[in-house]
Amino acid sequence: MSAEQIKTADALDPKQKLIHRELSWLAFNERVLEEAEDANNPLLERLRFLAIYVNNLDEFYMVRIAGIKRLIDARYKSTDEYGYTPEEILKETEQKIQDLSKRLYQSFQTLVYQELPKNKIRLKKYPDLSEDEKKHAQNYFESTLFPVMTPMAVDQGHPFPVLPSKTLSFSLTVEHEGKQHFLVLPVPNVISRLVQLPSIKGECNYVLIDEIIRNNLAVFCTGYRIVESALFRVIRDSDIEIKEEYMEDLLKAIEKEIKKRPKAKVVCLEVEKSISTDMLNRLCKQMTVPASEAKPIDAELDLTLLFDLVVGFTKSKLVFKEFKPKELKYASIFDRIKQNDFLIHLPYQSFKPVVDFIQEAAKDKSVLAIKMTLYRTSGDSVFIQALKEAAQNKKQVTVLVELRARFEEEKNILWAKELENAGCHVIYGIANLKIHSKIALVVRKEQNKIRRYIHLSSGNYNEKTSAVYTDIGYFTAREDFARDISDVFNVISGYSLPPKWRKVVSAPYDLRKYFIELIDIEIQNHKKYENGFIFAKMNSLADNQVIEKLYEASKAGVKVKLLVRGMCCLIPGIPGMSETIEIRSILGRFLEHSRIYFFNNNLAPRVFLSSADWMTRNFDRRIELLFPIEEESLKEHLKFILDTYWKDNLKSRILGASKIYTRVKPGSPKIIAQEFLTEYYLKQTG
Repeated sequence: MSAEQIKTADALDPKQKLIHRELSWLAFNERVLEEAEDANNPLLERLRFLAIYVNNLDEFYMVRIAGIKRLIDARYKSTDEYGYTPEEILKETEQKIQDLSKRLYQSFQTLVYQELPKNKIRLKKYPDLSEDEKKHAQNYFESTLFPVMTPMAVDQGHPFPVLPSKTLSFSLTVEHEGKQHFLVLPVPNVISRLVQLPSIKGECNYVLIDEIIRNNLAVFCTGYRIVESALFRVIRDSDIEIKEEYMEDLLKAIEKEIKKRPKAKVVCLEVEKSISTDMLNRLCKQMTVPASEAKPIDAELDLTLLFDLVVGFTKSKLVFKEFKPKELKYASIFDRIKQNDFLIHLPYQSFKPVVDFIQEAAKDKSVLAIKMTLYRTSGDSVFIQALKEAAQNKKQVTVLVELRARFEEEKNILWAKELENAGCHVIYGIANLKIHSKIALVVRKEQNKIRRYIHLSSGNYNEKTSAVYTDIGYFTAREDFARDISDVFNVISGYSLPPKWRKVVSAPYDLRKYFIELIDIEIQNHKKYENGFIFAKMNSLADNQVIEKLYEASKAGVKVKLLVRGMCCLIPGIPGMSETIEIRSILGRFLEHSRIYFFNNNLAPRVFLSSADWMTRNFDRRIELLFPIEEESLKEHLKFILDTYWKDNLKSRILGASKIYTRVKPGSPKIIAQEFLTEYYLKQTG
């Protein structure tokens, strides 16, 4: 590489050196949509991917688009680190979303109204129902829908109703004695939008409650003539912003912010395409949304309804083949950990060791204390019940419940209160930092000595997501790890600065610096030995300091292979800047969530697991942990996992210098990494 090439690369403006994080995220969601378009996926799984795409996009509006619009409202004109003003990036994102929406609804129409009927599954419109089906639908309306629904007039005495984000509603114009009136009828969100109709054996027919309600709108307007009706849906700014340094009680502050969400600024308004201009203008005026920004939809609104459609078909050929995770064999989880350190790779291996770790600790008379972080957990969490039991069994139980886990705030507040009432010591978090690390520590008395057992992971303590997220957990009883983790909890729970760590590295204190030092070592080794090599797997890459250091490594000739599932702001393959960097993204049956970091270190590899991605928020605004895996067999296994994903030639996409992702050309043999690993672990003994 010539000095002139390097100089030219350094002179590039941000738009040439970086992919804007919002555009990169939309490219990720486009890959989700591609899975729905992929005929090699089972039909109902394709519908699930459509629902995931829509759910992802809703959250994008609720957080990212909402943030951009706040900047525009504040008349912020400066460019961001990617070289865009707020108006510029909003325009590009909205155009991209509009382009993807055409594909979304085209796929929906094809899959639901052409492909599903071929498999004797039908989503019917009300006029197409048979007489028996209409009778069933009417009975359902009278027995279930009508009792929970409330029409809401809008006039001088009736303000426009509070409609929380994602609420689907009918807007109605009615007439009586020559005078028109306006009302809103929210569709109940506590009831599935799908109603299964009576069908002959082997068939499944459904109708949406929207269709049933539409056919019964007159019931809500007795004595009035319905002039017009149209469905609409609102998405609101749902990000929580609190000045934590000025608050006295984090829990109360978050509870207060959550209560504001139903009235927050509308950032997206979807309407039926058939809506009249008059009704649209009236709606937009009530919600302070420019009519030009409303999104007309020529299909069903809110396609997350498809999540309900795929439920109940677990053994069908229309979904992914069922598999049972590999069970690890042991009599006691503590005896197993004492044998040697070990990893579990979810969901290919069973989540049971993690559950046993806390449940056994809760009952074990030798256990003195349990310390644990909870970021996202399931609605009926076995961990919550086990921790409550442990407290009732007089063990010292300390739980960090991260109240600010986005869209989990209300659930986590309930868990925090429930744990406190059971006698657990509950920590809500640290001002201005989210506790994102996944840690469990069990203190046990053995033969008059204290022994500490550790579980560290890239994934949450959530038995439901453990079945669909790929994560890697690490069990150890090593004293150097135990002392570090004890110190981590002291930092979280009290007033204690991080000590000199023995094994772990943490954010926000020194994680970015440590990664940069590791990359620098590869640069120096490559200059001396020409064997610089970095291989990493993560969810997202969006920290500019790390990106710049990777560009520096590439200029020095270091080979860099990155598996980045979601957004990636680095542009690979640019001569003089990133030509030795390769980036791939894998989307498939399971959500790739594990973080693995491999540094060649002059043929003496250093391998790490972490809860952190290479993102600014992970480095600066979260408590994260990076921890080394030092046993050679485990290091080799993690390298095997990375290599397996890199060999994937059916579910992998390559990010090019053009900022566009293209599918890897299928090779021979054809490999889907997730399927390969499923079979691999099932064949293992022990």
